Amino acid sequence: MTELDSKAVIVGVNGSRAAANAATWAIDEATARQLPLRLLYVISRPERTARGSEWELERAETALAEAQSAVHSAARSRGKLVEVETAVLSGDPAQVLIAESHSAAMVCVGTARRGWASDGLLGPTAAALVERAPCPVAIIRTNPDGSPTDLGVIAVVLNDEPDNDEVVHQAMEEGRRRHATVRQIDRRLNSWVRRYPDVHVQTVAAGSGVWVGDQRGGAIRLAVVGSADAEQIAGLATPNCHPIVGYPDCSVLVVRG
Repeated sequence: MTELDSKAVIVGVNGSRAAANAATWAIDEATARQLPLRLLYVISRPERTARGSEWELERAETALAEAQSAVHSAARSRGKLVEVETAVLSGDPAQVLIAESHSAAMVCVGTARRGWASDGLLGPTAAALVERAPCPVAIIRTNPDGSPTDLGVIAVVLNDEPDNDEVVHQAMEEGRRRHATVRQIDRRLNSWVRRYPDVHVQTVAAGSGVWVGDQRGGAIRLAVVGSADAEQIAGLATPNCHPIVGYPDCSVLVVRG
C-alpha cells in the first residue's frame, strides 16, 4: 500500500448508506479547512484470481462513484464547492485508514450500529481509529433505514484534562459550521461564549441529571470528546454513567489535543 501525500479530510467508503452519509457530513469539514475531501475504498480481501480482482475493483469504483455523487448533490444544495478525490487501496481497512490518518486533517467513517453490540460500541474498524489514529476521528451514525440523522445538539464536557480547551474549541467550531446548539456540560463557559457570540450555547451543570439523552433540551446528535474519553469509547462493551459515552446513539468526534 502506498500512502497518499496531500493533506485532506478522509472518508472511509464501503458502499453502504452509512458511509455515504459520513461523506456528506464531512463536506463542511473539508470546506472549512479549504482541503479536498478524499473518499477512500479499501479492498480488504482481494481475490487471487484475475476475475475476482476485477470484480472487487468494479465494486470499489461503484461505491466511490455513488458516494461522490451524494457529496456533489449535498454540496450543491448547501451552496458549497468541494474538491473530491477518490482512491482505492488494499489491506486491512483499519490499518490502511490509520496509516492514511498520519497525513490527514480528519478521518470520518459511518456506522448504522445502535446500542451496545457484543464486540463493543463502535465495531473493530472505528474502534481502531478512535484508539490509534493521530488525527481527529469522526464516527457518524446513520438511522436504521439508511437516512442521515437529523441535525441536533452538539455536546461537550468541560473538565480538567490537558486537551480540554482544544476539545471545547472544536465543539464550538462544529456549532458554528453546522448552525447547531452546543451543550456545555459544566459551568466553566464564559470565555467560550464570548469567543463564539454567533453560537447558541446551553449550559448543563455536571451532576444535574440532565444528560445527553434528555429530550427536554433537544436530542444530542454529535458528542465531541478528547483523548481520555476516546480510550474509554474504544474499549467499552457496556454502558457507563459518563454524560456522553453512556449514550451510544449519537455521532462522536474525537479531538486530538
